[in-house]
Amino acid sequence: MNFTQCKALITGGASGLGLAVARSVINAGGQACLLDINLEQGTAIVNELGDKAHFIQTDVTSETTVDKAVATAVNSMGEINLAVNCAGIAPSQRVLGRDELMRTAEFERIIQINLIGTFSICRAAANVMQHNHGQGEDRERGVIINTASVAALEGQVGQAAYSASKGGVVSMALPLAREFARIGVRVMTIAPGIFETPMFDTLPLEAREALAANTPFPSRLGQAHEFAQLVQQIYENPMLNGEVIRLDGALRMQPK
Repeated sequence: MNFTQCKALITGGASGLGLAVARSVINAGGQACLLDINLEQGTAIVNELGDKAHFIQTDVTSETTVDKAVATAVNSMGEINLAVNCAGIAPSQRVLGRDELMRTAEFERIIQINLIGTFSICRAAANVMQHNHGQGEDRERGVIINTASVAALEGQVGQAAYSASKGGVVSMALPLAREFARIGVRVMTIAPGIFETPMFDTLPLEAREALAANTPFPSRLGQAHEFAQLVQQIYENPMLNGEVIRLDGALRMQPK
């Protein structure tokens, strides 16, 4: 797959990891359709990125909205041959809180956004990718890349819901890759460690420094462009399929 001809659908595309992927695609000569719930930010970003960028306000928890957004993206770009799921939330809450139990509704909300939202995009994207013209000797029609987290494997105290949601994303990779093999669509998952994104902007400086210090090498927070670089490498390498790649500088999360 040639990255210069990439036509990408990116959830969470108005900020953080998703925005870095969009910049990478457009800088290479491709097109990117950004799906995000933040209308003001999304509109501003596409104005900055230029005419190869498109924005659709999208709530990934709504199947109807996702299906319409994917159809609109196809109309805007002609096709979709890359879908990258970056939309998500990372709240932290103990099940046995000091003042109250964690509500089941909060657990469901996190699962709905991080896991079911990811599945909804996979479903809709694969449905349109199967009609693409196959590229190269392998006749590839598309690539789907989902974002999990190292918390899927080493969740800390307070991350029961978040880890469960990302664990589900990890578990989907292989069965989806096996199912979509017949239509020439690959499925991969990236499990980032601690990355410098707007999600961590609210943390105190001391907390950010402590998180960075826990990463063996390089001993710092990951940069969004490094995530985007891996997305490009996955897109261009046809043997990367059905796997989860940790992008974490050898970080292994401690219990607390």
